[in-house]
Amino acid sequence: MSTLEYVIWHILGYATIPVIIIAGFIAVAAVCIGILSVTKDKQLD
Repeated sequence: MSTLEYVIWHILGYATIPVIIIAGFIAVAAVCIGILSVTKDKQLD
């Protein structure tokens, strides 16, 4: 593997870490919001 390929793969690898963390955070937030919206208290008139 050439030095250029080595550098490219390291840049791609380190760039995916924040993307995975942010995507996971968004997914967990969406699931939590969905669960809370289903189980929210019903207002009685």
